[in-house]
Amino acid sequence: MAGDHSTAVVAEIQSLLRLVRDVARRSATGFAGAFKKDCSDMCRRVALLAHLLEEIRDYEGDLRPLDLSASSSSSNSSALCEVAEAIKAVKRLVLFAGSFDCNVSTDGTVQQIVFQFQSVTSKLEKALAGLPYDHFDISEEVKEQVDLVRVQLKRAAERYGGSQDLTVLSSGLSESLVKESDIVHGISHDHNEVESKVGNVSNESVVNDVDEMIYESATASSDASCMLKPTDDAVNNIEENKKPVIPDDFLCPISLEIIRDPVIVSTGQTYERSYIQRWINCGNTTCPKTRQKLQNLILTPNYVLRSLITQWCTLHNVEHPTLLTNSRLKNIDKLFLDMIEAIVRNLSSQSIEEQRAAVSEIRSLSKRSTDNRILIAEAGAIPVLVSLILSEDDITQQHAVTSILNLSIYEDNRELIMLANAVPSIVQVLRTGAMETRENAAATLFSLSLADENKIIIGASGAIPLLVHLLENGSKRGKNDAATALFNLCIYQGNKGRAVRAGIIAVLVKMLTESNGSMVDEALTILSILASHQEAKAAMLRACIIPNLIEHVAAANSRNQENAISILLSLCKRDDENLGVISRLGVLRPLMELADNGTERAKRKAVLLLGHLQRSQQQLQHVDG
Repeated sequence: MAGDHSTAVVAEIQSLLRLVRDVARRSATGFAGAFKKDCSDMCRRVALLAHLLEEIRDYEGDLRPLDLSASSSSSNSSALCEVAEAIKAVKRLVLFAGSFDCNVSTDGTVQQIVFQFQSVTSKLEKALAGLPYDHFDISEEVKEQVDLVRVQLKRAAERYGGSQDLTVLSSGLSESLVKESDIVHGISHDHNEVESKVGNVSNESVVNDVDEMIYESATASSDASCMLKPTDDAVNNIEENKKPVIPDDFLCPISLEIIRDPVIVSTGQTYERSYIQRWINCGNTTCPKTRQKLQNLILTPNYVLRSLITQWCTLHNVEHPTLLTNSRLKNIDKLFLDMIEAIVRNLSSQSIEEQRAAVSEIRSLSKRSTDNRILIAEAGAIPVLVSLILSEDDITQQHAVTSILNLSIYEDNRELIMLANAVPSIVQVLRTGAMETRENAAATLFSLSLADENKIIIGASGAIPLLVHLLENGSKRGKNDAATALFNLCIYQGNKGRAVRAGIIAVLVKMLTESNGSMVDEALTILSILASHQEAKAAMLRACIIPNLIEHVAAANSRNQENAISILLSLCKRDDENLGVISRLGVLRPLMELADNGTERAKRKAVLLLGHLQRSQQQLQHVDG
């Protein structure tokens, strides 16, 4: 009966994996309409769960915590069933919302879809919270991926639930409701830790009813009247917040949305910064509206129009999400703003001396405060700085890279830096720049990689082999910057193979044996997130890493003990040969000490590894008997 039960659970997990991959494929085909970005974000988060399900499927121990006998409608339903139901709800939602046309919808449909995004997001986060991760010995990097997904889901649910003007989503091109940030463990680096709380969905039956209604609407009819009706309060709220007609001059000619960050191009036309920047990044050299050739690619902030839009929004009680939302920036001295604009203009000077002086000043200003980082970005400096990264003047190049690093500390600037297509230029100076420039390039890649999607872009850019080379041959600071960037990039599963093929294992193992031991902490931390990757395991075993790991298990550094045990566990579980090796090398005594007196993580890992050793010993005795 136990075997039949395990087979049923594995079959259920396989079915769930197919569902996850189906959602990922749906995302690859693209979405349209007002909820395009929301559907893409949701599908990307679901796709990240594939590694978790694969590890649960491959677990060879007791699968009873995933008991499938309970009804999914029962309060005692299994965690796996809860995850499955949540992902099915995601699929139904994106099938409907992914092509939703707000121009032909009935009143209240937008609000219903926003409510459904909040409900499904909260439902999936709660389901993931209920999985027994420790029981299934889920690897640290997969846990970190799931933790990241849960943080993003909580933040998304909070944003959906806290929106005061839901009709803003019906503009045709939805704003991103979720600004995502990684929570990185292991190698310390200065960045803000995100904390958020999610509101509870009080009535699960209502959530399930809306799921079914959306499914019927997506598969049978586009008539939104079959959706859950909004409450009277919601209807009254929408009616009270109906927007007046926005003047044409306040709309971006590309997006047809109200402009939040107006910039002027060389033809004199004004656009939303992000949209005209994308237009330029695609290789276009003409003005979208007039079709005239752009004499230069400088984007000049239109403060007059921004002021007019802000006044109009205030007069008509319309929310206008300008960049200058920080109260500290509302009373910035006009002379200071003029000074920053003048410096930014000088970045494009034909004089190398003026250009060098301007980029040096930007570097200095961007180092001082968050306010300066916001103002410099608003003045249009980022695209020009990116172009200067490949300057033939070494000093200008170094200042440009460092300025981008400083600006990237402010989270909102990272998107602007990525929009300016900075990564290829940063990778180029990582290959050919002076040592200090390469150090700052590595640190910049770390800062940009705090966003999930940027990990993928940077990993595919060719940066990882160059970072591995810097890790091996750089200065002390260069090695630290490279280690930090590699750690963060390798949180994304697809980058692990790239790092292994670039020779990172040999470099890290060498660091473990160096006499000064200056990079041991970093080496063990990176090895611990690579250890579940099959290519990495093979490379570690070829490098004869096990004796060195056992030394660190017995050492006094608790963080290194945790990482060393974690690596050993990945290398040895379900591998009797390696379990025999570590047993002969005397791992039992330090493991038993850690199981009693170690940190919580060390205790958990030690107990798991001792369990594997005990089972292996029993099997050997059974064979001998």
